[in-house]
Amino acid sequence: MNAFHLATAILALSTGMALAENPMVGGAAMYEDKNIVENAVNSADHTTLVAAVQAAGLVETLSGAGPFTVFAPTNEAFAKLPAGTVETLLKPENKDQLTKILTCHVVGKAVMAEALNGMIKDDGGKHPVPTLGGCTLQASYEGDMIKLTDEAGNVASVTIADVKQSNGVIHVIDTVMLPAM
Repeated sequence: MNAFHLATAILALSTGMALAENPMVGGAAMYEDKNIVENAVNSADHTTLVAAVQAAGLVETLSGAGPFTVFAPTNEAFAKLPAGTVETLLKPENKDQLTKILTCHVVGKAVMAEALNGMIKDDGGKHPVPTLGGCTLQASYEGDMIKLTDEAGNVASVTIADVKQSNGVIHVIDTVMLPAM
């Protein structure tokens, strides 16, 4: 094998390893050099979240420099809400309420699962997570899974953690977090 072929093989191997570090989400590769919105639009599991982000006018914000941590509810998470809730929230007259709900899923810093786990342990099993929407989620651990409890008492599990983005990190969750009403 000549030097060119060896270099090509090493590059191919290292590129494959770099891609393998970030988990697939919704059947799509998530790239560390793309921002939260650029990656989310490719996830088949997050079409409702993407539509909501667009309706709330948050695309530019979540495409910004960050860093952000986004607890990203799946389509199934939105489907758990009472019938008609999503359709109602997507109406222009409900933009403020939708924005409040969505920003209760966003933290103004990049927090990886290991760091959050450390904070949970340091705080005796539960750690408050203030969001950009003014909500405080309570993070805890159950087995090997991070759990989030919102102000309404809903509990979400982080089903895919540490999806690195150019402007932060996404943690996929299975329940929509709601502010206190």
